[in-house]
Amino acid sequence: MDGNIKLEKARERIIETIAQNIHLYGLTPSAGRQYGTMFFHNEPLTLDDMTEELGMSKTSMSTSVRALSDLKLVERAWKRGVRKDLYQVSDDWYQSFIDLFSIKWRKSVSQHSGAIRKSLTELNELMNDPAISDELKAEVTIDIDKLQYMRAYYKWLDRLIDAFEDHDIFDLVPMSNQQKDPSDK
Repeated sequence: MDGNIKLEKARERIIETIAQNIHLYGLTPSAGRQYGTMFFHNEPLTLDDMTEELGMSKTSMSTSVRALSDLKLVERAWKRGVRKDLYQVSDDWYQSFIDLFSIKWRKSVSQHSGAIRKSLTELNELMNDPAISDELKAEVTIDIDKLQYMRAYYKWLDRLIDAFEDHDIFDLVPMSNQQKDPSDK
């Protein structure tokens, strides 16, 4: 098999795998193909370059690159003499994951924490109501215990996000040193 064909086959396999798994980032398979294509280019690309290579509309390319950029997976680049916007894949996949993880989970922690705080306030007020029945008081007590468990979980999750953002996570799970794994063929 011709060397160029092997190279393209190897690249296409990775691009398709990225397209199949990009949903983990909340993106479409076409955005994954765009990202994978950009990954294998050694030079930044314009939207026109991407449109030509992938055969997708410029509007679709623009929407995808904006979504990829919002997640910090791609970034704008500058090249002397080029007036159009250029984009390239972010170099630091570890930081890209940390950014994505942190953005998504911080929002979730904040929403849940606010809801828990409000519900606990209401349930504690209900517990102090002298007109509450013993049966309802028992249910409220169970709910308060559940919400306190949830609050503890979200406090732990908040500390985990801190560990990612502060890069303390790498003390527990070190980054790959890019040495070739003996099991790789």
